[in-house]
Amino acid sequence: MEVAVIKRIMYFVVAMTLAALAGCGSYQPAPKAFHESTIGAYRLGSGDRLRITVFEQDTLTNTYTVDQAGYIAFPLIGQVAARGSTLAQLEGTIAQKLRQGYLRDPDVSIEIDRYRSIFIMGEVGQPGQYSYVPGMTVQNAVAVAGGFSARANQRDVDITRNVNGEIMTGRVPITDPVLAGDTVYVRERLF
Repeated sequence: MEVAVIKRIMYFVVAMTLAALAGCGSYQPAPKAFHESTIGAYRLGSGDRLRITVFEQDTLTNTYTVDQAGYIAFPLIGQVAARGSTLAQLEGTIAQKLRQGYLRDPDVSIEIDRYRSIFIMGEVGQPGQYSYVPGMTVQNAVAVAGGFSARANQRDVDITRNVNGEIMTGRVPITDPVLAGDTVYVRERLF
């Protein structure tokens, strides 16, 4: 009877070890496109607030927000798709639409007035939504959220990011950059 109990205990230990190892393998390192998105030109997304200036057109110069559908409502030309565009691409699109019967040679410039928020969850002092600052790293973002909790894995985190319209999650070190719109998840350490 002792042998049967020992075998059950061994099976249980092996099963628990395999389950723990399977849990460790559920996240993969961030794919190449995930890292490449941090070095390319900034892509606009819902929640970005833009300061659009049309030279010598005070009635068109204003602050516009990219809505949930990814558009800005611009006077004269209506809805303009902004999500996924760079600032230069959006400048060109607006100028082109204004040339179609409204202005002869519009000079459009765009700058970001406020970036879309980042979200920090998990083992941090105050999880929530925070303002993004260009050049922010994971470590900076965690500091803004009240720092790591006592149970936090302080080596690496999981970031969920929209890369070219595809939602990706990758595990990155805390020295990696954060992008506007990212969701940072600080896991609990195992030991």
